[in-house]
Amino acid sequence: MISHTSSMTDTANFVKEKRIRMGLTQLELAILLGLKENGERTVRGWELAEHKPSKTAISKLLSLSEHTPFKNKNIKPLFTFIDLFAGIGGIRLPFQELGGKCVFSSEWDKFAQITYASNYGDVPKGDITQISTQEIPEHDILIGGFPCQAFSQAGLKKGFEDTRGTMFFEIQRILAEKRPKVFLLENVKQLKGHDKGQTLQTMLRILTGQSDMTGLDDVPMSDDARNALSRKLNYWVDFKVLRAADFGIPQNRERIFIVGFDRDYFGQDIDFSKIFKFPTPTYEKTKLGDILQTQSELDKMIDTYTISDNLWLGHQRRKAEHQNKGNGFGYSLFNSESPYTNTLSARYNKDGSEILIDQSHLGKNPRKLTPRECARLQGFPEDFIIDAVSNAQMYKQFGNSVCVTVIRAIAQEIVRAIKLTETIELAS
Repeated sequence: MISHTSSMTDTANFVKEKRIRMGLTQLELAILLGLKENGERTVRGWELAEHKPSKTAISKLLSLSEHTPFKNKNIKPLFTFIDLFAGIGGIRLPFQELGGKCVFSSEWDKFAQITYASNYGDVPKGDITQISTQEIPEHDILIGGFPCQAFSQAGLKKGFEDTRGTMFFEIQRILAEKRPKVFLLENVKQLKGHDKGQTLQTMLRILTGQSDMTGLDDVPMSDDARNALSRKLNYWVDFKVLRAADFGIPQNRERIFIVGFDRDYFGQDIDFSKIFKFPTPTYEKTKLGDILQTQSELDKMIDTYTISDNLWLGHQRRKAEHQNKGNGFGYSLFNSESPYTNTLSARYNKDGSEILIDQSHLGKNPRKLTPRECARLQGFPEDFIIDAVSNAQMYKQFGNSVCVTVIRAIAQEIVRAIKLTETIELAS
């Protein structure tokens, strides 16, 4: 432990030793500390005892965990993969569990980078549009939950007209140049019906190599992405909407998943419709009480998550107004016996309206889910670190994340299909 009155040399040694123990570069440490443009130079200056970090910086340094519960230990991985639009690593985790090694990750949100690094020991690179394909290592599988606001029910559903919607073209840029064997993409289920299905069909035509630039001239995208469109992809592609509640997680979360296998690598003759199948839902009964913290745990922090009188009155007033208009908008109340909740969203911290837990039996207003309950509601393991950032950021991150349980089921089928195709190739 270091005190704020330590000598310049002691401080310099502390910074360097802490960074090395965490396995970080000076730039990565600067990112985690939220330093500005010259952050790498600042950290270098600290380590050379040219100047001392501020009290705030030292406090942040001390708070950075050196224990990363999901650091990749696969020395001889069965496959490699990259994690795009990584968020907090919900898609990464199952692929790592199955023997894969993540060789590159990208996430622009600085708070998500902190949570990701705290759990995996890797600091994701930033904005993928600013990263050249040459900077991305060769890999077997590309995974990515590309931004969904452009297609979501909560957003304006502008699709490719929204800059966030054009992130798909950054994916096709990397697919065109790196040609991974397999990819897995995730988005909101509304993508399936956006623009009467035309948006998804355009994506599928690009991924299967059946599309040219027709109709894409006015779509905003990077020059590299536009140039990559001339390189025809040749993936066998399938998609499906899966629901978390059908896989044992008490959340009515539906997402579309798109899987592709490179025909140029595996061979044109393989019938992937027989090799790969999306996982069959387990349909096991779910109950919200299974993921709620115990009352004794909650008693220590109940006032933190119980909503105020003013907020509760506002919720009730707005719901009554909507009911008078004949629609079902407004807050939703659940209890431990509820089979599942609504979809957890990135705006959950705002007022918790989509998932409020009834506390009338305690004589209290409803409460929001705790961050740990949100983690469970998304299928994250119990040792996933959730306190590297504020509660507000954590709510946003879990709302933007994926249901790990569903991803795990898909990942198992992908790995099984890869092994099966390799068996077929050996036999032939």
